[in-house]
Amino acid sequence: MATFELYRRSTIGMCLTETLDEMVSSGTLSPDLAIQVLVQFDKSMTEALETQVKSKVTVKGHLHTYRFCDNVWTFILQDAVFKNEESQENVGKVKIVACDSKLLTQ
Repeated sequence: MATFELYRRSTIGMCLTETLDEMVSSGTLSPDLAIQVLVQFDKSMTEALETQVKSKVTVKGHLHTYRFCDNVWTFILQDAVFKNEESQENVGKVKIVACDSKLLTQ
């Protein structure tokens, strides 16, 4: 299964990367094993989002910037409102990165 590495830039991905870097620096973990952990993280995040997340969210806001490069859409919204069936959240500024999941099967 091919995966995107974009979840590494999430909060949990950055914490994992930082921790692995510290472990490699201290000699607790080999660099090869750290890379294997990151690859498994990418696979696990992709699988979890595909199989376990069932809720839907609508997003409205003022489009500040958009870009399409290498089959990846990037949107920056200002004064965004995220709504699901139960709640609503207002966010001053948000960056949304969207990739075509069909590219994972190639």
